[in-house]
Amino acid sequence: MEILLIIRFCCNCTYALLYKPIDRVTRSTLVLHDLLKHTPVDHPDYPLLQDALRISQNFLSSINEDIDPRRTAVTTPKGETRQLVKDGFLVEVSEGSRKLRHVFLFTDVLLCAKLKKTSAGKHQQYDCKWYIPLADLVFPSPEESEASPQVHPFPDHELEDMKMKISALKSEIQKEKANKGQSRAIERLKKKMFENEFLLLLFPTIPLRIHNRNGKSYLFLLSSDYERSEWREAIQKLQKKDLQAFVLSSVELQVLTGSCFKLRTVHNIPVTSNKDDDESPGLYGFLHVIVHSAKGFKQSANLYCTLEVDSFGYFVSKAKTRVFRDTTEPKWDEEFEIELEGSQSLRILCYEKCYDKTKVNKDNNEIVDKIMGKGQIQLDPQTVETKNWHTDVIEMNGIKVEFSMKFTSRDMSLKRTPSKKQSGVFGVKISVVTKRERSKVPYIVRQCVEEVEKRGIEEVGIYRISGVATDIQALKAVFDANNKDILLMLSDMDINAIAGTLKLYFRELPEPLLTDRLYPAFMEGIALSDPAAKENCMMHLLRSLPDPNLITFLFLLEHLKRVAEKEPVNKMSLHNLATVFGPTLLRPSEVESKAHLTSAADIWSHDVMAQVQVLLYYLQHPPISFAELKRNTLYFSTDV
Repeated sequence: MEILLIIRFCCNCTYALLYKPIDRVTRSTLVLHDLLKHTPVDHPDYPLLQDALRISQNFLSSINEDIDPRRTAVTTPKGETRQLVKDGFLVEVSEGSRKLRHVFLFTDVLLCAKLKKTSAGKHQQYDCKWYIPLADLVFPSPEESEASPQVHPFPDHELEDMKMKISALKSEIQKEKANKGQSRAIERLKKKMFENEFLLLLFPTIPLRIHNRNGKSYLFLLSSDYERSEWREAIQKLQKKDLQAFVLSSVELQVLTGSCFKLRTVHNIPVTSNKDDDESPGLYGFLHVIVHSAKGFKQSANLYCTLEVDSFGYFVSKAKTRVFRDTTEPKWDEEFEIELEGSQSLRILCYEKCYDKTKVNKDNNEIVDKIMGKGQIQLDPQTVETKNWHTDVIEMNGIKVEFSMKFTSRDMSLKRTPSKKQSGVFGVKISVVTKRERSKVPYIVRQCVEEVEKRGIEEVGIYRISGVATDIQALKAVFDANNKDILLMLSDMDINAIAGTLKLYFRELPEPLLTDRLYPAFMEGIALSDPAAKENCMMHLLRSLPDPNLITFLFLLEHLKRVAEKEPVNKMSLHNLATVFGPTLLRPSEVESKAHLTSAADIWSHDVMAQVQVLLYYLQHPPISFAELKRNTLYFSTDV
């Protein structure tokens, strides 16, 4: 009886001292969520509620990370305990093709498995493809990886086509649901979307090579340096222990593989078609991020940060700060504008820049920089979608990176607002600018193009990587004021900022370069299936443009083609460039665009796809001459 009382007392104490406080925090977090939903953004308590919610969420996250659930352990036939540390889906290059694998990291072994195909109603199981005891696992150096199979990236146009198919299918599913369509039709569309999203997961290009001391090497492909670093660090941490090499018997391997289904922590392939209807679709629009500074470095180094966001189930590097040389406390204070496509997470990685040319990655011929720290935050719409900047700190390996962010939804960011100051160039009609300058192509376009071709045409990700927003705004002000120091400022400015200024100029035109009037006709023309009819229509539309618009468009077209010629170096294909510039050159002004906009997710999937295809058509077309187009005007009506 006394023993029972003691046990009951201990249980009550455990509940009161451990579970009850955590339960209170969990409930408080839910209450804070509800309060934020019903509190106006301009209310003085709103930022205080945001901070309280963030603190609660961070506390619960730290609790979840520290818990080591017993269900992740498996007992071997010899009575030993083997703990599951990490698992996830990775792409393996096997026999020249890409295969999606489920990889399990245990305390002493790395196991690569594939889910067996089973008939309906039968228990699912994994099939072990291979395993390596951690005592025998090594990471080959960049020099040693030369003999390994090389990574052949998918063509960019295939990647973009896949995204467009997925976006179109998402829109069809939403329409069916809105019209209360048949469940069979919705399930059929979901199946198609899953197939396309599954294929998209096979596109990663960042290599993670591992080698078994006793034989074979293996190659995984990941979408982000963050993920590659996580796997490396997890394995290397376990290898610090006193591990022994071993060979699993068939019975031991069967028991270990059989346990994977129950022990796995990642249950579903990371595709949106696996999400429940009530899950957040992510954010669509632009995330503005200021990377302020970092502290906690033990010795001086050349430091920079990169920003990654998720899109279509994988992460993409979107921005990079400048290198702050020889310091322990870098202060960047650089602002970036990052486009989000259903994004839910932001990652910040801090690197030490390596200038040693002997440390070259054989896969992409780039010098390998060392990751000093990395961190990730969830893009909670309740926290991010405010007019004010939200400042936060990410802690990573003893390093603290301070940053601020705010979000602009697509419907807000798509506005074209004419400038009140007509003496400048931004927000002013292109015909007004060229007439004032007595030029055929605006000065700002000519100078930015010249500078990019002079020293940025081989820059990796030119026009895709975001320039520093403050630098772009500085250039905007100088061009608007027609400052005499423009050329000097351009020669000293980071090339991504110059590329960003050119994009901003076209984005802020009060009317798109290809005009509001012709927009519906461009949408119809690109949809034509007959090649001859499409050619006639698309050329006729160019002839219908005002001369300043047409000449500027042809000038930009030839420039983008020259950029794409350097694709092996700059990684920017015609399709990549069409994706960047298509919406910028075609997106209608606010009044015209109202009829085209539906939901945030639909914007990307409908008009944007067509806008990209229009520009791609002209980029892939043989050289187009202004004189030839105008000569042919005699034979065509100018009515559209």
